[in-house]
Amino acid sequence: MGDLKVIGGIKKLNNQNYNTWSTCMMSYMQGQDLWEVVNGSEITQPEVEDANGILRKWKIKVGKAMFALKTTIEEDVLEHI
Repeated sequence: MGDLKVIGGIKKLNNQNYNTWSTCMMSYMQGQDLWEVVNGSEITQPEVEDANGILRKWKIKVGKAMFALKTTIEEDVLEHI
């Protein structure tokens, strides 16, 4: 299972590859316009839905970031997060 590659060819995080994994994940998240959600600079959920669907877009962005993180972490590591 440790050799399983997922999103963008990124190997899943395990007990030995944090530095490589985090560098690759940062690049992936930046490329997908998700980095602000992950690094905490976009922390506030929009209060109300507007005509442009800002709340919906924010929820989708958060969901994509969570999916990317959860699918690039080995199960034995994920249970500690």
